[in-house]
Amino acid sequence: MEASPIPIGTCSKEHQKIYKDWFNIADSDGDGRVTGNDATKFLAMSKLSRQELKQIWGIADSKRQGFLGLTEFTVAMQLVSLAQTGYEITSDVLKSSVDVENISLPLMAGLDALSAKKKDLTTNGEREMNGSSHPQVPTSAKWFTSKSARKTPPSAVTSIVDGLKRLYIEKLKPLEVSYRFNDFVSPLLTNSDFDAKPMVMLLGQYSTGKTTFIKHLLRCDYPGAHIGPEPTTDRFVVVMSGPDERSIPGNTIAVQADLPFGGLTTFGGAFLSKFECSQMPHPLLDQITFVDTPGVLSGEKQRTQRSYDFTGVISWFAAKCDLILLLFDPHKLDISDEFKRVISSLRGNDDKIRVVLNKAHQVDTQQLMRVYGALMWSLGKVLNTPEVVRVYIGNFNLPSLGSSFNDKLINEAANDPLGQDLFEKEQDDLLKDLIDIPRKACDRRINEFVKRARAAKIHAYIISHLKKEMPSMMGKAKAQQRLIDNLEDEFGKVQREFHLPAGDFPSVEHYREVLNSYSIDKFEKLKPKMIQAVDDMLGYEIPELLKNFRNPYE
Repeated sequence: MEASPIPIGTCSKEHQKIYKDWFNIADSDGDGRVTGNDATKFLAMSKLSRQELKQIWGIADSKRQGFLGLTEFTVAMQLVSLAQTGYEITSDVLKSSVDVENISLPLMAGLDALSAKKKDLTTNGEREMNGSSHPQVPTSAKWFTSKSARKTPPSAVTSIVDGLKRLYIEKLKPLEVSYRFNDFVSPLLTNSDFDAKPMVMLLGQYSTGKTTFIKHLLRCDYPGAHIGPEPTTDRFVVVMSGPDERSIPGNTIAVQADLPFGGLTTFGGAFLSKFECSQMPHPLLDQITFVDTPGVLSGEKQRTQRSYDFTGVISWFAAKCDLILLLFDPHKLDISDEFKRVISSLRGNDDKIRVVLNKAHQVDTQQLMRVYGALMWSLGKVLNTPEVVRVYIGNFNLPSLGSSFNDKLINEAANDPLGQDLFEKEQDDLLKDLIDIPRKACDRRINEFVKRARAAKIHAYIISHLKKEMPSMMGKAKAQQRLIDNLEDEFGKVQREFHLPAGDFPSVEHYREVLNSYSIDKFEKLKPKMIQAVDDMLGYEIPELLKNFRNPYE
């Protein structure tokens, strides 16, 4: 099972320089992005048919960002060259027997004249700036700090993510601030929350192979990795791409504006001392960030010996992650009350959950059938969903361990062709799921944004309803206590009054706990204009945004 990404977009240094020059020509506003309009003008010089260019854009912009970066642009140019030489353009053409590094440059009619014109403009521009040129910083990075960002011109939006940032700042954030959404549900979003790479979180009891799983995918150790049969990982470790190998303490990571972990400061210094980031250069980490978690302990240790809200942290990461892997091994199938609480904290993120039955090589085929049945029975009592959760069966330990015991296991696996074939197919399926994460990241971001907007609307209805139920003069303390005690009934009133789905409502117990720290009388009344703005955003502006940044050849 190979986890390294396919080296598409790679070429000789000479071609890299040429493609970079072409990219600068195609990038009309110099923001490091070739938008659909830029691409239609530039790719027209290839003289390919509209259908061929549609396929080329679809493959190059596989993440559906709505623009091409330099790597995606290089892929597009390679596909143009292959199409001109008679290759059929498919998503697998660069993965086939084509020698990617020796693909010839495509023929672009009129490019030389356009290049000379662009060079003249660039030279004149540099003279006006006294010989100094600075790359243009993406304007979206300034929207979250600028007071004038509330009215962002549509021309400043050059991608789907930029569009979501603009809608959040102008439409959704005012609603969240007015009704203190960040205190009840989720912290306010920052620029780094939108730009963060997809994340995969691994959960499980101790010694189920979470750290080894990450090591297996990376094919190497990462800084701070500890593996053993005892509970070795005693902290949350974010494994992400970086210029060199190093471990960064949690307090430092939480205050870095370019990383999406600022919200973790709400869990206090006790948690941040048990949080760290491992950075290392790796092609897989350029696409995905992994979150390694401490093993879920059994008994009172889980609740009393952790000095921070463990399930709260898991819930926070679950909302940010694109995929959640629950790891089990054949000898740890029981789901303790503590593990059940952790799984329950994943509520609302059921579509992200995948189950991995690790170390399956430790049992024979007959035992594996019984183990699989027992695992499904256990999960059925915890995951309250009508659908059957996807379970991957495999072993993610063999490449990393070289002991005689494991050599024996490898030999036994080789003598069991049925088991070996099953493990290979299951591991390939899991790898496909992981490889698809970067491609689906933009769709996932839209999905999470819409889910957040609906949650913020319901929160506003709840808070304004509680405010309306408060007396204007006397007996406010008693009225507040009555509302908190009967909060479930109040939720029902809000649901019936505004015709909202019952499944979208938050946890009554959580709201009851937070409300005890507030004076309901000081909450805001319902502001119909804010609600209407969010409705318009969901009904019209987000669909229009997706339409504007779809394949320009459709």
